[in-house]
Amino acid sequence: MPNRIIEAYVGEYASGKSENAVNRALFLASCGHAVTLVDLDLVEPCFCLRPLRETVEKAGVTLLAFATEDTFGLGEAGQTILPAARFALMRQGDIILDIGYGIEGSKILNLLVGAEEDPDLQVILVVNTGRPMTDTAEKIISYAQSLQRVDGILLNNHLAEETTEEFLLQGVKIGEKAAAALHVPIVGVSVAAEILPQCSKVKQLPYEIRPLQRVMPNAFW
Repeated sequence: MPNRIIEAYVGEYASGKSENAVNRALFLASCGHAVTLVDLDLVEPCFCLRPLRETVEKAGVTLLAFATEDTFGLGEAGQTILPAARFALMRQGDIILDIGYGIEGSKILNLLVGAEEDPDLQVILVVNTGRPMTDTAEKIISYAQSLQRVDGILLNNHLAEETTEEFLLQGVKIGEKAAAALHVPIVGVSVAAEILPQCSKVKQLPYEIRPLQRVMPNAFW
């Protein structure tokens, strides 16, 4: 791993970007890293990271997010950016940014001081080929090109409880085609931790395999 990891997770609705961002932060903390997790989902603020504060902070992760009592409204009622989050890139240690979904969500990066100049910042596009908007290489390519920036692709292919290893492998092929066309790397393949032991072929892929624990079901407030 590099000395300093700064990753912004973007993706389409229900791609799994928040789940992967939280899991990434928890993994890095388990490796002894100082980690700050930043909630920048201003698109759908009712589904956010603040209910997970106790969980992530017990694991040694610093969470930059509004406390629930400091917010108002529900759903798309709107949310302003936490002032400290604007300067998150100035913090020491690793920084994981959970960005709001879609094109509007990706624009939130513009609010971060130093985002354009930071040489360590990597924008990771989370893709689930089980979703209709990203189920082909052509759709992934088109979606990625609509965003301001993509530095790598994280494949989070799944069909919930119906996920099979065959589906995962098919999704990797789709992702590889899209990554090649976009000239960006596949930074990893996320697999639900409970099915990973049965996925021997997936574990042989030439990519980082990231076991995924489900934490986001506890994040709705």
